[in-house]
Amino acid sequence: MVVIHRAHGFRFVIYTADHEPAHIHITGAGHAKVDLAGPDGRPVAVFVIGIARGDMIRLLAEVEARQADFLRAWRRIHGPYH
Repeated sequence: MVVIHRAHGFRFVIYTADHEPAHIHITGAGHAKVDLAGPDGRPVAVFVIGIARGDMIRLLAEVEARQADFLRAWRRIHGPYH
């Protein structure tokens, strides 16, 4: 597990033994999985457990603002063709 960012009391992580599509996990007071590029190219929540709606809105905005950085981190960890 690699912590790639911290914000709003949460950690944004990429697991080293993970699978496509490129995504991150957000952990803290709850857990969420966010695909970094949904059907429209924007990040999309796959699941959310125990994170308040307002917090999740802020977290998704954070992922969208850092999407390019997070995708670079995914490729650095998993390789360009994973």
